[in-house]
Amino acid sequence: MTGCSSSKKVKEKVNLAVPEENLVIKKENNKQENPYGWSYVLDDHGYINLPTKDMTVRISGSKDSLIRHKKFDLSNLIEATENEGPKSPVALKILENYINSENKEPNGHCLAVSKNRFEQAYKEIHGHSIYEDLPEYMGTAMYTPKQVYNLLYVSASDTKKGWKSLPEAYRGKGNAGAVAYAGMGTLVDTKGVWSGDLQPGALMQVWRFQKDYEKVVKGVDVKKLDPYGHSFIFIGYVRNDKNEIEGLKIADQGFQSYRPLIPRDYEVWWGVNLSI
Repeated sequence: MTGCSSSKKVKEKVNLAVPEENLVIKKENNKQENPYGWSYVLDDHGYINLPTKDMTVRISGSKDSLIRHKKFDLSNLIEATENEGPKSPVALKILENYINSENKEPNGHCLAVSKNRFEQAYKEIHGHSIYEDLPEYMGTAMYTPKQVYNLLYVSASDTKKGWKSLPEAYRGKGNAGAVAYAGMGTLVDTKGVWSGDLQPGALMQVWRFQKDYEKVVKGVDVKKLDPYGHSFIFIGYVRNDKNEIEGLKIADQGFQSYRPLIPRDYEVWWGVNLSI
Protein backbone atom coordinates (compact mmCIF):
# COMPACT_ATOMS: atom_id res chain seq x y z
CA MET A 1 0.00 0.00 0.00
CA THR A 2 1.44 3.37 -0.96
CA GLY A 3 -1.29 5.90 -0.29
CA CYS A 4 -1.15 7.92 2.90
CA SER A 5 2.34 6.76 3.77
CA SER A 6 5.20 8.84 5.10
CA SER A 7 8.71 8.41 6.42
CA LYS A 8 7.32 8.13 9.95
CA LYS A 9 7.68 4.55 11.23
CA VAL A 10 4.45 3.01 12.42
CA LYS A 11 3.25 -0.32 13.73
CA GLU A 12 1.28 -1.64 10.78
CA LYS A 13 2.47 -3.58 7.76
CA VAL A 14 0.99 -4.11 4.31
CA ASN A 15 0.69 -7.46 2.62
CA LEU A 16 -1.43 -7.38 -0.51
CA ALA A 17 0.34 -10.17 -2.37
CA VAL A 18 -2.81 -12.31 -2.31
CA PRO A 19 -5.78 -9.92 -2.34
CA GLU A 20 -8.73 -11.54 -0.63
CA GLU A 21 -12.37 -10.55 -0.94
CA ASN A 22 -11.73 -8.37 2.08
CA LEU A 23 -8.22 -7.02 2.51
CA VAL A 24 -6.99 -7.60 6.04
CA ILE A 25 -5.11 -5.34 8.44
CA LYS A 26 -2.48 -6.98 10.62
CA LYS A 27 -1.44 -4.78 13.51
CA GLU A 28 1.46 -5.26 15.90
CA ASN A 29 1.46 -4.03 19.48
CA ASN A 30 -1.66 -2.01 18.95
CA LYS A 31 -4.64 -2.56 21.22
CA GLN A 32 -7.03 -0.43 19.19
CA GLU A 33 -9.69 -2.59 17.57
CA ASN A 34 -10.48 -2.14 13.91
CA PRO A 35 -14.03 -0.71 13.84
CA TYR A 36 -14.61 -1.69 10.21
CA GLY A 37 -15.66 -5.06 8.84
CA TRP A 38 -12.89 -4.97 6.21
CA SER A 39 -9.34 -3.73 6.38
CA TYR A 40 -5.87 -3.94 4.93
CA VAL A 41 -2.37 -3.48 6.29
CA LEU A 42 -1.34 0.16 6.21
CA ASP A 43 0.56 2.85 7.97
CA ASP A 44 -1.39 4.87 10.50
CA HIS A 45 -1.63 8.63 11.00
CA GLY A 46 -2.87 8.11 14.54
CA TYR A 47 0.47 9.16 15.95
CA ILE A 48 -0.04 12.72 14.72
CA ASN A 49 -1.36 15.05 17.39
CA LEU A 50 -3.13 17.95 15.73
CA PRO A 51 -5.78 20.50 16.73
CA THR A 52 -9.32 19.33 16.08
CA LYS A 53 -11.24 22.53 15.41
CA ASP A 54 -13.11 23.06 12.16
CA MET A 55 -11.63 26.21 10.66
CA THR A 56 -11.97 28.26 7.56
CA VAL A 57 -8.98 30.43 6.71
CA ARG A 58 -7.44 33.22 4.77
CA ILE A 59 -4.12 33.11 2.97
CA SER A 60 -1.28 34.35 5.13
CA GLY A 61 2.02 35.86 4.13
CA SER A 62 3.53 32.41 4.35
CA LYS A 63 4.22 30.59 1.09
CA ASP A 64 3.01 27.22 2.23
CA SER A 65 0.33 27.60 4.84
CA LEU A 66 -3.07 28.99 5.66
CA ILE A 67 -3.65 30.69 8.99
CA ARG A 68 -6.80 30.18 11.04
CA HIS A 69 -9.35 32.87 10.51
CA LYS A 70 -12.82 31.82 11.67
CA LYS A 71 -14.96 28.74 12.03
CA PHE A 72 -15.90 26.93 8.82
CA ASP A 73 -19.69 27.16 8.47
CA LEU A 74 -21.25 23.76 7.80
CA SER A 75 -24.79 24.78 8.74
CA ASN A 76 -26.05 25.52 5.22
CA LEU A 77 -23.80 23.15 3.32
CA ILE A 78 -26.37 20.44 2.63
CA GLU A 79 -29.06 22.94 1.65
CA ALA A 80 -26.68 24.69 -0.73
CA THR A 81 -25.65 21.38 -2.26
CA GLU A 82 -29.24 20.26 -2.72
CA ASN A 83 -29.94 23.43 -4.67
CA GLU A 84 -27.09 22.75 -7.09
CA GLY A 85 -26.93 20.00 -9.69
CA PRO A 86 -26.08 17.34 -10.44
CA LYS A 87 -27.28 15.68 -7.26
CA SER A 88 -25.90 12.56 -5.57
CA PRO A 89 -27.89 11.07 -2.69
CA VAL A 90 -24.78 9.26 -1.47
CA ALA A 91 -22.70 12.45 -1.49
CA LEU A 92 -25.43 14.25 0.45
CA LYS A 93 -25.56 11.41 2.97
CA ILE A 94 -21.78 11.54 3.42
CA LEU A 95 -22.06 15.24 4.22
CA GLU A 96 -25.05 14.75 6.49
CA ASN A 97 -23.29 11.99 8.44
CA TYR A 98 -20.13 14.07 8.75
CA ILE A 99 -21.95 17.20 9.92
CA ASN A 100 -23.96 15.23 12.48
CA SER A 101 -20.99 13.20 13.70
CA GLU A 102 -19.78 13.85 17.23
CA ASN A 103 -16.34 12.54 16.28
CA LYS A 104 -15.20 14.16 13.05
CA GLU A 105 -11.56 13.15 13.58
CA PRO A 106 -11.54 9.46 14.60
CA ASN A 107 -7.81 8.89 14.02
CA GLY A 108 -6.73 5.63 12.40
CA HIS A 109 -5.76 5.41 8.74
CA CYS A 110 -7.04 7.87 6.16
CA LEU A 111 -8.14 5.09 3.79
CA ALA A 112 -10.08 3.24 6.47
CA VAL A 113 -11.91 6.42 7.51
CA SER A 114 -12.76 7.70 4.01
CA LYS A 115 -13.75 4.24 2.77
CA ASN A 116 -16.03 3.66 5.72
CA ARG A 117 -17.67 7.08 5.35
CA PHE A 118 -18.39 6.42 1.68
CA GLU A 119 -19.54 2.81 1.99
CA GLN A 120 -21.68 3.51 5.06
CA ALA A 121 -23.47 6.32 3.22
CA TYR A 122 -23.93 4.09 0.17
CA LYS A 123 -25.54 1.36 2.27
CA GLU A 124 -27.83 3.85 4.01
CA ILE A 125 -29.07 5.16 0.67
CA HIS A 126 -29.29 1.93 -1.32
CA GLY A 127 -29.97 -0.57 1.47
CA HIS A 128 -27.04 -2.85 0.68
CA SER A 129 -23.28 -2.93 0.25
CA ILE A 130 -21.63 -1.21 -2.69
CA TYR A 131 -20.00 -4.56 -3.52
CA GLU A 132 -23.38 -5.89 -4.66
CA ASP A 133 -23.56 -3.21 -7.35
CA LEU A 134 -20.05 -3.43 -8.79
CA PRO A 135 -20.25 -4.15 -12.53
CA GLU A 136 -19.02 -7.48 -13.84
CA TYR A 137 -16.67 -5.78 -16.31
CA MET A 138 -14.44 -4.80 -13.39
CA GLY A 139 -13.42 -8.42 -12.94
CA THR A 140 -10.30 -9.84 -14.56
CA ALA A 141 -8.86 -13.31 -15.07
CA MET A 142 -7.05 -12.82 -11.77
CA TYR A 143 -9.47 -10.84 -9.63
CA THR A 144 -13.17 -10.48 -8.89
CA PRO A 145 -14.82 -7.05 -9.29
CA LYS A 146 -14.67 -6.67 -5.51
CA GLN A 147 -10.94 -7.35 -5.43
CA VAL A 148 -10.29 -4.94 -8.30
CA TYR A 149 -12.29 -2.23 -6.51
CA ASN A 150 -10.33 -2.73 -3.29
CA LEU A 151 -6.94 -2.86 -5.01
CA LEU A 152 -7.60 0.33 -6.94
CA TYR A 153 -9.04 2.03 -3.86
CA VAL A 154 -5.89 1.44 -1.77
CA SER A 155 -3.49 1.96 -4.71
CA ALA A 156 -1.95 -1.45 -4.03
CA SER A 157 0.93 -0.93 -6.42
CA ASP A 158 3.52 -3.65 -7.03
CA THR A 159 5.83 -4.84 -9.80
CA LYS A 160 3.88 -8.04 -10.48
CA LYS A 161 1.39 -8.60 -13.28
CA GLY A 162 -1.57 -8.39 -10.90
CA TRP A 163 -1.36 -4.63 -10.44
CA LYS A 164 -0.46 -4.10 -14.08
CA SER A 165 -3.50 -6.12 -15.14
CA LEU A 166 -5.72 -3.37 -13.75
CA PRO A 167 -6.65 -0.53 -16.14
CA GLU A 168 -3.84 2.02 -16.16
CA ALA A 169 -6.29 4.91 -16.47
CA TYR A 170 -7.54 4.21 -12.94
CA ARG A 171 -4.34 3.08 -11.20
CA GLY A 172 -2.89 5.45 -8.60
CA LYS A 173 -6.12 7.41 -8.32
CA GLY A 174 -7.20 5.59 -5.17
CA ASN A 175 -10.83 6.01 -4.17
CA ALA A 176 -11.49 8.28 -7.15
CA GLY A 177 -10.17 5.69 -9.60
CA ALA A 178 -12.03 2.78 -8.03
CA VAL A 179 -15.39 4.58 -7.93
CA ALA A 180 -15.02 6.06 -11.40
CA TYR A 181 -14.10 2.66 -12.88
CA ALA A 182 -17.23 1.24 -11.28
CA GLY A 183 -19.25 3.81 -13.25
CA MET A 184 -20.40 5.59 -10.10
CA GLY A 185 -18.82 8.98 -10.63
CA THR A 186 -16.80 11.32 -12.84
CA LEU A 187 -13.08 11.89 -12.38
CA VAL A 188 -11.79 15.40 -11.67
CA ASP A 189 -8.07 16.07 -12.24
CA THR A 190 -5.78 18.62 -10.63
CA LYS A 191 -6.83 21.43 -12.97
CA GLY A 192 -10.49 20.69 -12.38
CA VAL A 193 -10.04 20.49 -8.61
CA TRP A 194 -8.60 23.99 -8.46
CA SER A 195 -11.00 25.38 -11.07
CA GLY A 196 -13.98 24.68 -8.84
CA ASP A 197 -15.26 21.47 -10.45
CA LEU A 198 -15.48 19.40 -7.25
CA GLN A 199 -18.86 18.79 -5.66
CA PRO A 200 -19.21 18.45 -1.87
CA GLY A 201 -19.04 14.81 -0.87
CA ALA A 202 -16.53 13.94 -3.60
CA LEU A 203 -13.90 11.34 -2.73
CA MET A 204 -10.28 12.39 -3.19
CA GLN A 205 -6.82 10.84 -3.52
CA VAL A 206 -3.75 13.08 -3.64
CA TRP A 207 0.01 12.57 -3.94
CA ARG A 208 2.72 14.80 -2.55
CA PHE A 209 4.99 14.27 -5.54
CA GLN A 210 4.19 13.72 -9.22
CA LYS A 211 7.11 11.31 -9.61
CA ASP A 212 5.76 9.05 -6.87
CA TYR A 213 2.31 9.01 -8.45
CA GLU A 214 3.82 8.02 -11.80
CA LYS A 215 5.77 5.19 -10.18
CA VAL A 216 2.65 3.90 -8.45
CA VAL A 217 0.70 3.91 -11.73
CA LYS A 218 3.41 1.99 -13.57
CA GLY A 219 3.94 -0.46 -10.72
CA VAL A 220 6.56 -0.14 -8.01
CA ASP A 221 7.97 -2.15 -5.13
CA VAL A 222 6.39 -0.27 -2.25
CA LYS A 223 9.11 -1.48 0.13
CA LYS A 224 11.57 0.67 -1.82
CA LEU A 225 9.29 3.69 -2.11
CA ASP A 226 8.16 6.15 0.51
CA PRO A 227 5.57 8.30 -1.25
CA TYR A 228 3.22 10.59 0.57
CA GLY A 229 -0.39 10.17 -0.46
CA HIS A 230 -3.64 10.94 1.28
CA SER A 231 -7.30 9.88 1.00
CA PHE A 232 -10.22 12.01 2.20
CA ILE A 233 -13.65 13.51 1.52
CA PHE A 234 -14.09 16.94 -0.05
CA ILE A 235 -16.39 19.16 2.03
CA GLY A 236 -16.27 22.52 0.30
CA TYR A 237 -14.18 25.29 -1.23
CA VAL A 238 -12.72 28.10 0.85
CA ARG A 239 -13.01 31.35 -1.10
CA ASN A 240 -11.88 34.91 -0.56
CA ASP A 241 -13.91 38.10 -0.90
CA LYS A 242 -13.46 37.96 -4.69
CA ASN A 243 -14.91 34.43 -4.77
CA GLU A 244 -11.52 33.03 -5.72
CA ILE A 245 -10.66 29.55 -4.45
CA GLU A 246 -8.05 29.63 -1.70
CA GLY A 247 -8.32 26.14 -0.27
CA LEU A 248 -10.27 22.92 0.21
CA LYS A 249 -12.09 22.03 3.40
CA ILE A 250 -11.78 18.25 3.84
CA ALA A 251 -12.83 15.43 6.13
CA ASP A 252 -10.17 12.90 7.03
CA GLN A 253 -9.14 11.10 10.22
CA GLY A 254 -7.65 14.24 11.76
CA PHE A 255 -4.37 14.29 9.87
CA GLN A 256 -5.03 17.50 7.92
CA SER A 257 -8.70 18.32 8.40
CA TYR A 258 -7.85 20.83 11.09
CA ARG A 259 -7.12 23.33 8.30
CA PRO A 260 -7.99 23.67 4.59
CA LEU A 261 -5.56 22.31 2.01
CA ILE A 262 -3.88 24.62 -0.48
CA PRO A 263 -2.46 23.87 -3.96
CA ARG A 264 1.15 23.53 -2.86
CA ASP A 265 0.29 20.82 -0.32
CA TYR A 266 0.27 18.18 -3.08
CA GLU A 267 1.40 17.97 -6.69
CA VAL A 268 -1.24 15.47 -7.83
CA TRP A 269 -4.95 15.81 -7.04
CA TRP A 270 -7.70 13.40 -8.08
CA GLY A 271 -11.36 13.54 -7.13
CA VAL A 272 -14.56 11.82 -8.17
CA ASN A 273 -17.94 13.55 -8.23
CA LEU A 274 -20.45 10.89 -7.26
CA SER A 275 -23.38 10.13 -9.55
CA ILE A 276 -25.10 7.53 -7.34
